[in-house]
Amino acid sequence: MKIGHLRTNQITNPLGFEFERLCLSWITETGGSNSVFQNFARVEVALDSDFNQIVFDSGKKQDIDSLSYTPDIDLKPRTRYFWRVTVWGNADDVVTSDVAWFETAKMNEPWQAEWITPSLGKEIHPLIRKEFHLSSEFVSARAYICGVGLYELELNGKKAGEEYFAPGYNAYDYWLQYQTYDITDLLVSGDNAIGITLGNGWYKGRFGFEGGYHDLYGDKFALIAEFIVTLKDGTEVVLPSNQEWKCAPSPILFSGIYDGEIYDANLQNNNWTLSGFNDSKWSHVRSAEMNTEKLQARLSLPVKIMEERKPVDIILTPAGETVLDFGQIMTGWVRFRANTAKGTKHHLQYGEILQEGNFYRENLRTAKAEHIYISNGKPCEVQPHFTFFGFRYVKLNGFTGEVNLDDFTGCVIYSDLEETGRIETSNPLVNRLFQNALWGQKGNFLDVPTDCPQRDERMGWTGDAQVFAPTACYNMYSPAFYRKYMYDLRQEQVRINGSVPFTVPTVKPKDDNGFINGHGSSAWGDAATVIPWTLYQNYGDKELLRNQFDTMKDWVDYIKKIDDESGGKRLWMTGFHFGDWLALDGRDPHSPMGGTDSYYIASAYYCYSAQLVAKAAKVFGKHEIAEEYNKLSNEIKEAIMKEYFTPNGRSAIHTQTAMIVALYMDLIPEDFRERVINDLKAKLREDKMHLTTGFVGTPYFCTVLSENGANDFAYSLLLNEDYPSWLYGVKLGATTIWERWNSVLSNGSISDTGMNSLNHYAYGSIAQWMYQQMCGINPVDEAPGFRKIKFSPKPYGKLTYAKASVFSASGLINSGWEIKEDGSLSFCFTIPFNSTAEVFLPDALLYNIKVNNVGILDSGLEAVQLEKNVRCVLAAGNFVFEYMPNKNYILTYSSDTSLKELIENEKTKNILVQQLPGLVEHELIQHFSESTLKELIGVPLFINIVTPEKLNQVDQTLLSVRM
Repeated sequence: MKIGHLRTNQITNPLGFEFERLCLSWITETGGSNSVFQNFARVEVALDSDFNQIVFDSGKKQDIDSLSYTPDIDLKPRTRYFWRVTVWGNADDVVTSDVAWFETAKMNEPWQAEWITPSLGKEIHPLIRKEFHLSSEFVSARAYICGVGLYELELNGKKAGEEYFAPGYNAYDYWLQYQTYDITDLLVSGDNAIGITLGNGWYKGRFGFEGGYHDLYGDKFALIAEFIVTLKDGTEVVLPSNQEWKCAPSPILFSGIYDGEIYDANLQNNNWTLSGFNDSKWSHVRSAEMNTEKLQARLSLPVKIMEERKPVDIILTPAGETVLDFGQIMTGWVRFRANTAKGTKHHLQYGEILQEGNFYRENLRTAKAEHIYISNGKPCEVQPHFTFFGFRYVKLNGFTGEVNLDDFTGCVIYSDLEETGRIETSNPLVNRLFQNALWGQKGNFLDVPTDCPQRDERMGWTGDAQVFAPTACYNMYSPAFYRKYMYDLRQEQVRINGSVPFTVPTVKPKDDNGFINGHGSSAWGDAATVIPWTLYQNYGDKELLRNQFDTMKDWVDYIKKIDDESGGKRLWMTGFHFGDWLALDGRDPHSPMGGTDSYYIASAYYCYSAQLVAKAAKVFGKHEIAEEYNKLSNEIKEAIMKEYFTPNGRSAIHTQTAMIVALYMDLIPEDFRERVINDLKAKLREDKMHLTTGFVGTPYFCTVLSENGANDFAYSLLLNEDYPSWLYGVKLGATTIWERWNSVLSNGSISDTGMNSLNHYAYGSIAQWMYQQMCGINPVDEAPGFRKIKFSPKPYGKLTYAKASVFSASGLINSGWEIKEDGSLSFCFTIPFNSTAEVFLPDALLYNIKVNNVGILDSGLEAVQLEKNVRCVLAAGNFVFEYMPNKNYILTYSSDTSLKELIENEKTKNILVQQLPGLVEHELIQHFSESTLKELIGVPLFINIVTPEKLNQVDQTLLSVRM
């Protein structure tokens, strides 16, 4: 066995985070051991890494859970704690982990520092500095600091930490995060200097929907900082921010989230963060009229440069522009080497797409998205400080001479999240689609789950966040990231009586038109219930769910109050709702509103969220609450049935989304499910096997199909390559997920400039289906965090293989399948230590299966035949199952194949031309493209072309062509 991934509050070695709740977690792997589950565990916490000063020892116990363990410790401020865990396996082996640590921040200690503000104009970006002397030897030093809008800290000429955009973006009107830095290695005995740069950021810069607002949270730069140095004799030296600190204008002439940054290197104060710098002409700062009551230790993960990418090409456009192509839409900036004459203005403009070969960025709306650097004539490396861009292309101006690709580096920035999920299939387009979804997450998980990173928006829309949360938790280890987002959501919620804003944090301009800080829309507000339950399913952290339970309950109570006040019909029939946003079935093709009744969607989510509250209550043994919300859910379900379904189970709303939601959210009785899934399939055929869904219907569509006997329909949607489909964008060169199904038209032109992001992750939720249905990796509510796994992979013959891996909260999970040349199926599974799995093998006969080259009946595994499938229970380990299935998984063309597919394949098209002359060339054939050859029999137009006799001959030939 081996133990790794030790995390405190789901973070590795967190420094200065909020520890109101303390949760320790780790992952045990078999590591060649015979043990497959934990018998006992022991957790020790100490004040030193040698564990001579132990402050907590659980002892050897059976009930310690590696997913979430809370030691009973009275934490002290500004203290580093070390911890380790010992595990005893069921094969009598024992292992002890390496040492992990966490360090508290100031907690309830009063601040000795005061808020200060530069004595400069409010738009002048300041430099703030202070020198100090350390006369004695020191052993450690910490900086506790918050600056608004954004800040960067240097000591003795070196940047403190690796993060950017501190203190992060949160609901500043309710709380402010301060960060903790270990600055021990940046200090020297003797003279030292502190330097802090401030920028506008979200706090006071232009920000918000419809072009943005200024000074949303404040109109002054401000800073509070406390530097505490511990000397060798144990005494502490405290250096607080106060009015003795000095300030001067920064070389940053402008910074903004939307518009970029202007930096004039000729205004640099060289060596200003070194001791001995002459600051006699600098001004003293003033005391800021702010208090410390809002200050809290950080929750935000640091935003870092997580990857670096070199440009793949230099393009000289037809318009004569010089443009760098990075080959991938990303979020961040370009770092470049400058060595030009003094006064040279280097101008970089950022965009997502070219149009007619030229640089383009009209879809960024009012965002200037530019970086201007004015050279002082000295060679240097340049990157912006307080802005970021969503881009693939960068237009260059002011770069003299031949442009060298080696001088440019794309810095990819996002919150410090570990990638945990991978998917690969036999189809390169599907593989690219998965990468696009992953890149959409990278591009939009910058402290807040944003809707887009490029235009004048970049806000934390709650609807986008909730539909993508399950995919996000497979792709990346996300509990700490979402914990901060849900904390912000709660801060907003408690002030609007349980409702949930459209965006979190909420932008609250003084002259709001009523929409910007709006709240209470279904699907958007249901982030309050969906995200906490998703986190619990994926990570099994019961305490995190407990902290968010009131958020869940209050949201449903808010809806119920509206319901009660409007007649108690157990439907949500009032207010504004986004509905199936950006669906393609709306009455007005220019409107973003879909065709599904928004009150039906609202009522459906009302029911669904009540179900989730009941489930969460059950986790904590709150049986009365669970019963209350189950009863509420059933009442809503009954009301929905009466209002929106006929007595025989037909949906009165004839849209794809209406039927998808009914099936996914369990709104209908079991005996109606077959009717509704058949109606949905018929609707799909009516829509020529293409989706027309938006933000509500799309995330659930393929899952509903696969779970209700229509797996082939799900794969058809996945593999469609024409508009509207996921692969349509991939075929056009998309490297992220688009906001609209047709963000780019087939001719390469962008479809709309008003609301058209090329990096918008919502439709990337198809990756959830790929993990859970295609590859079959599913959490189980009764044993969350993948303590129990349901493997139910669903192969399909248009792919020859698919495989997924997830490094879950319990450890590494693999699931993959392959259709061999002889038609046999092979499945590979990895179950992590201390977990079990229930495997469902499709179209299998028990006696026909081999597992790890042994007949399953001789393997000792628990396995049973369930109609067409076989169910098997597995403990930790690696397993390979092989068998010949009951049905043929090698797909061939036939008379049951749509005409569209037959004509698109050159071989089958030639067969039709030769054996059914006149069919392919028929002037009306396009109107029957979704029909099969069989369905053409009896159609008057083709009665002399397609006869039963001819069809039989064609079928024999078509069956020889493999899909």
